[in-house]
Amino acid sequence: MITLEDIMQAQENIAPYAKVTPLVRSNFLSKLSKAEVLLKMENEQITNAFKIRGVINKLLKLSPQEKAKGVVTASAGNHGQAVALGAQKLGFSARIVVPTRTPKVKINGIKRFGADLVLFGDTYTEAERKAKLVAVEDGRLFISPYNDEAIVAGHGTIGLEIMSDAPNVDAVVVPVGGGGLIAGIGIAVKSLNPKIRVIGVQSAASPVMFESLKAGKIVSADRHERYTIAEGLSGGIEKDSVTFKIAQQHVDEMMLVREESIRQAVYLLWKNEGQVIEGSGAVGVAMLLENHEAFLGQTIAIVVTGGNIDEALFKGIVAEEE
Repeated sequence: MITLEDIMQAQENIAPYAKVTPLVRSNFLSKLSKAEVLLKMENEQITNAFKIRGVINKLLKLSPQEKAKGVVTASAGNHGQAVALGAQKLGFSARIVVPTRTPKVKINGIKRFGADLVLFGDTYTEAERKAKLVAVEDGRLFISPYNDEAIVAGHGTIGLEIMSDAPNVDAVVVPVGGGGLIAGIGIAVKSLNPKIRVIGVQSAASPVMFESLKAGKIVSADRHERYTIAEGLSGGIEKDSVTFKIAQQHVDEMMLVREESIRQAVYLLWKNEGQVIEGSGAVGVAMLLENHEAFLGQTIAIVVTGGNIDEALFKGIVAEEE
């Protein structure tokens, strides 16, 4: 089981490779909700997404034999960029499998760091099956984007930073896919102050963690995966995932948001904050737009997980909202 000490150790491990990102007050969201709304700007992280935290913590633990054979992973884009960069910095090869619909900005990022890129399948779930097959065939180590204690501990460093900057926060709002991020943040935050609410947010188009927690067991992604601009949160949860049990213990509430709310959040973050944010990174703000009276008088921190949005998609959203 992952502990607060594991996350604190991860913070030391990743310090030479990852940034401490800013926690900034959003004036427009604070005014809208009559609350104190803070945004944790992981779009300002290395590769413009939070993923480097967990990935570096994992890759630093590889044996010489594992490094010699190289790694393989599946990704909706941001995790793949982090693995590609981490492997480049640490001196071994990486193969990244991404769905064919992956935004070009994320594909270009993976290529920029010299990894072997494989486009496969329409969904993350299909790409993950392919990556696991490659792992068996090539003898590479499969690096899960979420189902790994080192990944979870690395991502939990965001929780430590939030608690350092805003120890009196009432709630922390976290985008959720496979649960690696919210698992790490949940352990960090709840270990330091059990009274803080940890709230997860998913797109209604891909609500696997939401449905799994409701059912009390992990459900299949096959009937819960539709197109969403929050593609980084798409996909299922492995049957043995460490993240599900942690979420059951440390997540107070899961919420779903509509696709139109995610698009509006992307637009409003650009218009009011001057930030270009991808759909996955904007779901926490989308939740606040749909529930702006739910946090009256509270201080809430919303994790903005990344800024790698397809240029054409972003321009389209701005054009339709203007």
